[in-house]
Amino acid sequence: MQTFKKHFIIKATPQDVYAALTNPEIIALWTGEDAIMSTTPDSEFEWWGGDICGKNIEFEQDKKIVQEWYFGETETSLVTIKTHTDKKGTDLEINQTNIPDEAYENIVEGWEDAIVESLRDLLEE
Repeated sequence: MQTFKKHFIIKATPQDVYAALTNPEIIALWTGEDAIMSTTPDSEFEWWGGDICGKNIEFEQDKKIVQEWYFGETETSLVTIKTHTDKKGTDLEINQTNIPDEAYENIVEGWEDAIVESLRDLLEE
């Protein structure tokens, strides 16, 4: 099992970044697919038609999202997303633990290319 931790700068407010990660209508804009998402702890979520799915654990408005991501039938990974104010906009801190070895490269590529770049495309226009 592996851990992915990285900071990304997004030229948008922490409030806008948080909304883009928690509002299903905004998630659909940057993923291109319907999303199931709620800021209610213990609710299930689904992005990209279920390619990423799991359970929402904890929310701190505009600052923190904690989710459990599902891998297959038995494995779960804990994802903590934090937004920090930065002089250029938002420092998006991603920390994902318990990533299966065989999924690690796809997870890193997903964070960097699919999620962060899509958020930048949407929010930095």
